[in-house]
Amino acid sequence: MTEATNAKPVQLKVTNTEQIQQRSLIRDAFRRFIQNRLAMFGFIVLILLILTAIFADIIAPYGLNEVDFTITRLLPFEDPDHILGGDGVGRDYLSRLIYGARTSLLIGLAVPLIAFAFAVPLGAIAGYRGGFWDFTILRIIEIATAIPPLLFALFLISIVGAGLGNVIFVLAITSWIEPARIARAQFLKYRETEFVEAARALGASEFQIITQHILPNSLTPLLVSFTFAVPLAIFAEAGLSFLGIGITEPTASWGKMVGSSVGSTIAVYYHLALFPTILVAATMLSFSFVGDGLQEALDPSRGK
Repeated sequence: MTEATNAKPVQLKVTNTEQIQQRSLIRDAFRRFIQNRLAMFGFIVLILLILTAIFADIIAPYGLNEVDFTITRLLPFEDPDHILGGDGVGRDYLSRLIYGARTSLLIGLAVPLIAFAFAVPLGAIAGYRGGFWDFTILRIIEIATAIPPLLFALFLISIVGAGLGNVIFVLAITSWIEPARIARAQFLKYRETEFVEAARALGASEFQIITQHILPNSLTPLLVSFTFAVPLAIFAEAGLSFLGIGITEPTASWGKMVGSSVGSTIAVYYHLALFPTILVAATMLSFSFVGDGLQEALDPSRGK
């Protein structure tokens, strides 16, 4: 009775020590991240863009499709009521840019979320089970890698048609390869480690081993990969919209705004392509800065 009573405080002490160490690692990573000036700059820009997208209906001075034919092709700073001018059909360009943030960020976040939701379990099965599963899934990844993603996206868009939902669906299909590779590599790395063998010896199920032991240790490269996948999705949408097969009217999209502005009048109405291009570039750079900052914060040896 006395031995059982004495064992409880020891186990509680170990558990508390592990929790304290975990909290300490998180605090250290957070401190390293906020000390990275470029990462914090990118984070602040992204917060501003996300808030702009969420509250576009409040921030935008005019409605998404509110038309005023008197401002058709109005240049920037010529009218204080339309500070960035108007587009070819008389819509306030600043308002279109604000609503375009909602579309671009929605695509940038939805595409990797869908792709990772499919790719991570697939890579986990390949890396953890090995054998037939690993061979089959790896062959599928190799075949998918051989297909140019842009050409495949063009082919799929020609089948399902343009539009916001279809663009997200098509880009998600063409974006799963990299996270699947990362997940497979991580599960291959950890499946034979001592803490996994100990969990098996204690009777943990495969689901518990995957979700409670291997996956938490594999989140760092997956999280970093996610931050880099977001700007790639935004850029891919911009490319499809530039070609005229992406986002359709009346939805505002930065890529579509650039594509529709290209023509003989761009030398005069430069703002139609310049401002959305700057916003796409700023968004991509911000996500890249945040991704680099997360890499250095979660892996301190990388920054040395």
